[in-house]
Amino acid sequence: MKEKWVERYQLFKQKHSTIIIIPPAILLGVFFFILMWDNVQTETYAIERFSNSNQTIRSPITIEDEGETERRTREAVQSVPDRYDISEEVTEERLNYVTELFDAVDKFYEEQDDETNDDNDVLPLTDQDKAIQLKQLLSNEISNEISDQTLITFLSQSDEDLEQGQVIFMEALEETLDRGVRTENIQTAIANVEQTVEYSDFNEELTLALNDLATFAVTENSFFDYEKTSQARKDAATTVDPVMIRAGEIIVREGQTITNEIYEKLNLVGVLDSERNIFPLLGLSLLVVIITIFIAVELYRSAKENDWNMKKVAAVLLISVVAVLLMKVASLYTTQSNQLFYVTPIATAAILHKLLLHERIAIKMGIFYSIIATVIFNGQIAGALNVEVGIYFLVSQVAAVGLLSNVKDRYAILKSAFGMSLIHIATILLFIFLSFEKYTWLDIIIQSSFGIISACLAAVLAMGMLPLFESLLGVLSDMKLLQLSSPNQPLLKKLLTEAPGTYHHSVMVANISETACEAIGANGLLARVGAYYHDIGKTVRPQYFIENQVAMRNPHDFMSPKKSADIIIRHPYDGADMLKEHRMPKEIIDIAMQHHSNSLLKYFYMKEKEENPEVEEIEFRYPGPKPKLKETAIICICDSVEAAVRSLKEPTEEKIEAIVSGIIRDKVADGQLNDSPLTLKELTIIQFTICESLKGIFHSRIQYPKEEEN
Repeated sequence: MKEKWVERYQLFKQKHSTIIIIPPAILLGVFFFILMWDNVQTETYAIERFSNSNQTIRSPITIEDEGETERRTREAVQSVPDRYDISEEVTEERLNYVTELFDAVDKFYEEQDDETNDDNDVLPLTDQDKAIQLKQLLSNEISNEISDQTLITFLSQSDEDLEQGQVIFMEALEETLDRGVRTENIQTAIANVEQTVEYSDFNEELTLALNDLATFAVTENSFFDYEKTSQARKDAATTVDPVMIRAGEIIVREGQTITNEIYEKLNLVGVLDSERNIFPLLGLSLLVVIITIFIAVELYRSAKENDWNMKKVAAVLLISVVAVLLMKVASLYTTQSNQLFYVTPIATAAILHKLLLHERIAIKMGIFYSIIATVIFNGQIAGALNVEVGIYFLVSQVAAVGLLSNVKDRYAILKSAFGMSLIHIATILLFIFLSFEKYTWLDIIIQSSFGIISACLAAVLAMGMLPLFESLLGVLSDMKLLQLSSPNQPLLKKLLTEAPGTYHHSVMVANISETACEAIGANGLLARVGAYYHDIGKTVRPQYFIENQVAMRNPHDFMSPKKSADIIIRHPYDGADMLKEHRMPKEIIDIAMQHHSNSLLKYFYMKEKEENPEVEEIEFRYPGPKPKLKETAIICICDSVEAAVRSLKEPTEEKIEAIVSGIIRDKVADGQLNDSPLTLKELTIIQFTICESLKGIFHSRIQYPKEEEN
């Protein structure tokens, strides 16, 4: 009963595909209309100053608030602190004074040693005498500022302590002076040097002496710089971004008082004009109707070519929603000055359409999206169309479709982003050179970088969204098929290791099926991947299939024909169960289950009939179902053909042609292909293509003569 309803639904779907296509197309048109509504119609309000607003009002456009921009610029200028210039001369002078002091101490000791060696009767000097002699070696600036006690302390230290003190003090002093010392922070600077000295491992006398030296050495070396301060204020003024009232931004909330400031904003965004115009809405409606009709016609055309299903319609709807939403969001931040529409990753839609559906749909939908973009990016000026955006989006999507001509893995999308970037840059430069406005090199670089960002975002979004469409909608893309065709897939590894003969057979069937599918315009990649997995069920009992029986007796020789047939018949359904367990796509599962259709196991049937003449044929037939797709029907043919030709000891062209034509004729006569959409013309092409492929595989070889024995 359930199968009857399924058949009736399939028949209804084929006959009334137009009726089923119309509602999604209308929903999509309504969605387009809603998103473009505010781009052609601006709502106006009758409002007076100092009254209370009876509703929340948002800005219909994006515009600069020049008064607020000026106020923020003034605040930014006032917030700039004064700039100071650190005098390197003063810094070097103070460091030289300290160096001079320590050098003088060293020289003092050298002179004392010389006098002691020349005259042993010299009386030792007092501390005061030492200080006086040391001052004679120093500059007046040092001798006048440094106390005698500090000098005496330096003279009383060991060479090691004095050298260590000099190194640490000089580092601290240089670091402090390099940071700049102003009049108001000179005490803090001195304290920083003293703190460094106190944290060092010096004796108390040397610590006090170095602190006294810090008071002398640390002095003002940072002075107010009028030019730098003025330039900093100018830079602060130029860095203030214009204050923009964004489209959709709330100007006044419900119940809020309309102050002068709010009233000026309402006037600025143009919502105080009481005139209304319904014609832009009529124009938008007409545009949406035209686009919706074209989309419906394209879906209907796909339906007539047996390429239509609800999953693909859902994919078109979702991709369109994503594409238009991306444009709408980008339009909210795009102005005439920033040109942010260049960043919109509209090529994502083209990539998804091509990978999930068809190249033709990608191009046509790209044209529709570009037309919609001219309205969405019109700056919310009723009647205006942004042709520049439309051209850029169209070029971007066409480039994305063209650059994805040879998709072998997901990284091919990233590789195409490089080509899209170059095309984006070329298009942006075209707009710049054709315009009358003057652009700086910085503007050119920024806008070109927008094009690069758009290409990269489109590739990344497409890679991220593709698995979602594949899993949520169950759409089987070429990218997914390429992943499943990898020899590293667990099931293919299992097939290779456990049933190598079946693996080789599957590869041969895949090659022949792909060629035959491409000859009639079917999906050759689906046929190839489906053929890889079509006999995966043989891994359950690989030894019961002739291609896997190496150096062993055929186990069917010891079994009844009925039991042997049950084992053989079971493998398509074992394979389908394994594929379901590994969550493989439905199309691959269907190929595994349908590749034998409801064919008859003639060998075991005839063998059983010899013993039991009344045996029923149904007991030795596969339960089905019959192939529903062209690809599955072709695999069904190629599976039988490859096994039959491989069994020939001396395959010739005549034998191959006879076997291929005989198998196809038998399957048609037996009704095994009745549910598939293959036509007689396509079967003729398939027969010719299979023969050519098999002749290339099983071509005759030269027989090399054996060497005669002497």
